[in-house]
Amino acid sequence: MYDLIGDIHGYATPLKRLLTRLGYAEHDGVWRHPSRRVIFLGDFIDRGPEQLETLRIARGMIDAGQGLAVMGNHEYNAVAWASEDPATPGVPLRRHSARNRGQHQAFLDQVGEGSARHHAWIDWFRSLPLYLDLPGLRVIHACWDPASLTAIAPYLDAERRIRPAAWPALSREGEPGFEALETLIKGLEVVLPAGSEFSDKDGNPRRRVRARWWDLESVTYRQLALVPPEAIAAIPHEPLPADILPGYDAEKPLFVGHYWLSGEPAPLTDHIACLDYSIAARGDAVGGRKLCAYRWDGERELERVRFVWVCE
Repeated sequence: MYDLIGDIHGYATPLKRLLTRLGYAEHDGVWRHPSRRVIFLGDFIDRGPEQLETLRIARGMIDAGQGLAVMGNHEYNAVAWASEDPATPGVPLRRHSARNRGQHQAFLDQVGEGSARHHAWIDWFRSLPLYLDLPGLRVIHACWDPASLTAIAPYLDAERRIRPAAWPALSREGEPGFEALETLIKGLEVVLPAGSEFSDKDGNPRRRVRARWWDLESVTYRQLALVPPEAIAAIPHEPLPADILPGYDAEKPLFVGHYWLSGEPAPLTDHIACLDYSIAARGDAVGGRKLCAYRWDGERELERVRFVWVCE
């Protein structure tokens, strides 16, 4: 059976405490459990103070057969930052803007930008699959959207890893696979009605809003919007078009990270759980900053009592 662990963001000390609480112990440099394995939901890096130690733990478990993982948007961004666009030599796939560098600087400082160690970790990030569809459960970093999964399929190999030649196309806005990848690892965004916009946390006007795609009970833009509390009044209280949300077939439980939740961990629905509880939040997250896991033992409907967490 599996213990699924949400976004770590370089907080290795809480990771070790969580693994210990789950019954794992370190032997010969690898964290092991006598009968269970871990699945990491991505976002190992950026923000935290112990990013290399986090990567050492995760990769050690995966290489030893003690764990699996999917790619998070931060691993994807790290590859694109460090990779040249073959169509425009000297230009990276991810723009080296001040905003992008600010998001990534802590990792670059800890790994040594451009070093052999940096390139080795980039190669490892490339080896991570975008999603797992295992007997009994599914795992993806942000959104299980059937249309996006279909659209991204030509860019992936048999292990659901991005093909080496596909990285440039997936990094260019307007390319067929770009929007699909954005949805899968960064979340579903919907375009607001004409004349509507809100300001993001940096004061930039935006007309696209990230949505609670799993919430099929709420029906308006405002009810489904994932925006800061101060921006919610700018989101129109108008019904969404009926075909906007992908829904979920509930064939298997689904685990995601990415969404910086707060409070006491609980399933989003009977079949969907988010395991990102803001371990790397700046300041004090509501209800505390947690590194969260779910102990899955084959159940089809998710249970609140199976969440396990430690506070930063």
